Amino acid sequence: MTVIFPEEATAVLEALIFVASEPVSTETLSRLAGYSAKDVEELLKKLEKLYDEHGHGLQLVKVAGGYQLVTRPEYSYFIEKLLQEKAKEPELSKAALETLSIIAYYQPVTRAKIEAIRGVRVDHILTNLLERGLIEEVGRGDGPGRPIIYASTPKFLEYFGLNDLSDLPPLPDMENSGNDSDK
Repeated sequence: MTVIFPEEATAVLEALIFVASEPVSTETLSRLAGYSAKDVEELLKKLEKLYDEHGHGLQLVKVAGGYQLVTRPEYSYFIEKLLQEKAKEPELSKAALETLSIIAYYQPVTRAKIEAIRGVRVDHILTNLLERGLIEEVGRGDGPGRPIIYASTPKFLEYFGLNDLSDLPPLPDMENSGNDSDK
């Protein structure tokens, strides 16, 4: 084998196969990684042996002319449980996404402020978002009735693939995003 760093080369192939949604051919792996087809075949054999060792939940299989990482059949029961659990949770509605966006950008925020921005009541939506763990009550305001104050949770960040709130896209400048005919 002519690959200088075989551990790194194996890791490159593993990463490519992992992110692919369908089997990846030796030719494609060779082209993407910059290794010869022969080297790719040797590296894949090493990777296959690694996954065949006891204690791995994945295996490398050759299917449909390519390679794919799949779960081991003996763990299918657990995979089915996870998929059933995921299927139970319906997607967020447009109204829920709008409410969640307001909370994310204006937090900490009260229900009254959310309703003022959306223009509709949000009681049911807040309950749904609380049940899903995407928002939480973080305190009470000082105003009349001491309103509940809401903020997003770490589960919110996970749901949208964010590291922290600074990863949210910036809000458009509302003053300049309107009709420019006044200028």
